[in-house]
Amino acid sequence: MDFQELYKQKLITMPEAVSKVKSNQKVCTAMAASEPQGLLTELGKHKSDLENVNVVSCLMMGNYEFLKPEMKGHFLNETWFYGPGDRANHKHGNVTYIPNNLHEAGKIKIENDNINIFWGTATSMDKNGFFSLSLGLTYEKQMVENIDVVMLEINENLPWTLGDTQVHISDVDFVVENNAPLIELPYIEPGEVEEQIGQNVASLIEDGSTLQLGIGGIPNAIAHHLDDKKDLGIHTEMFTDGMVDLFRKGIITNKKKTIWKGKMVGTFALGTQKLYDFIDKNLAVEFQQGKVTNDPYILGQNNKMVSINTALQVDVTGQVCSEAIGNKHYSGTGGQVDTHRGAQRSPGGKGIIALRSTAKDGKYSTILAQLPIGSKITLGRNDIDYIVTEYGVAHLKGKSIRDRVDELISIAHPDFRDEIRRKAQELKIW
Repeated sequence: MDFQELYKQKLITMPEAVSKVKSNQKVCTAMAASEPQGLLTELGKHKSDLENVNVVSCLMMGNYEFLKPEMKGHFLNETWFYGPGDRANHKHGNVTYIPNNLHEAGKIKIENDNINIFWGTATSMDKNGFFSLSLGLTYEKQMVENIDVVMLEINENLPWTLGDTQVHISDVDFVVENNAPLIELPYIEPGEVEEQIGQNVASLIEDGSTLQLGIGGIPNAIAHHLDDKKDLGIHTEMFTDGMVDLFRKGIITNKKKTIWKGKMVGTFALGTQKLYDFIDKNLAVEFQQGKVTNDPYILGQNNKMVSINTALQVDVTGQVCSEAIGNKHYSGTGGQVDTHRGAQRSPGGKGIIALRSTAKDGKYSTILAQLPIGSKITLGRNDIDYIVTEYGVAHLKGKSIRDRVDELISIAHPDFRDEIRRKAQELKIW
C-alpha cells in the first residue's frame, strides 16, 4: 500500500472538515495541548449553517468563538474539565460540565452517548503510515477506536511520543494540516506560602516512592523540595516541567518502580516547550491511555505510590472540594479520585491533598466548619488520607470526627482557628 497516496486521498481543507459536521451532532475533541486549534477556530465560522451542535471536550485551553454568548443555540460545550474559556462563558449557558472520574470518562461517554465525530491532533505521518497522538492519550485513542468518523489535525510541531500513541492512516477518515505553535502552560513560580506547603508535602515522600503530581504553583513548589530524595519514579496523569528538572538531576530514576520500571508513565503532557522537547522520542517516557494510568487498581500496584493533588476548600470532617466553590464551577474532578484512591491501595502508599490555608489574599479560610451551599464533594471524607497546608500536615485516615476537627484546625490559618472551632461546636459536628 502507498501510504503517502492514501494520506493525499484523505487530506481535506479546514472548511471542508468542519462542513462534515451537521446540526444536532456531537463532536469530541482531544484535550489541552492536544486540542485541534484549527478545527475549533474554524467551527465558529459555520454558525449560520449549524444548530444544536455539542462539542465534547476536556481542559480546553483556547477561548474559541464557538464558546461566545452569541453562539448560544448553535453550539454547546460539554466538558470533563473546565478551561479558561469554559469559565468565562459558563454564565452565558454555552458550557456544561460532565461529572466523571478520569479513568472511566471516555468509556462511559462512548457507551452512554452518541458521538458522531472525533477531532484529534497528531504528528506528521512516518514512512509506515503511522502517526503519534503526541501530547494526549487520556481518552483520545478510545475515540479513534470507537467513533464512526475520525479526523486528525496534523501538526509537524508536535513531539513524537512513545507508548500506546500510534494510530495508522488506514484507521483515519480525514486529515487536515495546521502547523500551529504548540499550546504552552507557562511555569508558575511558587510563592512563599506554596514553598512552605511544598516542604511539608516533601517531608511525607520517602526515597523510592512513585509520584503523581498535579498542576500549578503548589506542585511546582513540591518539586523544588525533592532534591534530597533518591530513586523517585513517575506514574502520573499529567507530565509537567518539574519532572524534567528532577529527571535531569538524577532524582527521578524510575529504578524502584514496580510496574513500567525504568520509565516515567503518564497520559497527557501540558507545560512549556522544554517539556515537549524532553518527551520527544524519549525512551524513558511512555504514554498510556487514561483508562490504564488512572485505574486505581493499576496505580495501587506501585510500591510507595504517592498521589499529590490540590483543592479549593476542605471541611473539618475531611470533605474535599476541588472543582467548585458552592455552585460556581471552576475546574473538574479529573483524576483526583482515581489517584487518591489508587495510592492508598499501594503498599506504603499515600494520598495527599495540598492547599493554601486562605484564599483571596487571606480574607477567607479554605478550611471550614461547613462547606457553602451547593458545594460539590470531589473526595468524600471516607477516602481522605493526608491534608497539607503551609501550617502543617493533618493525617485523617482512620480518625474520628472529633480528632479530624482538631487536626484540621491545627493546620488552618491562625486567624481563623477560633472561628472554625466555634462554628463546629455550634453545629455539633462531633
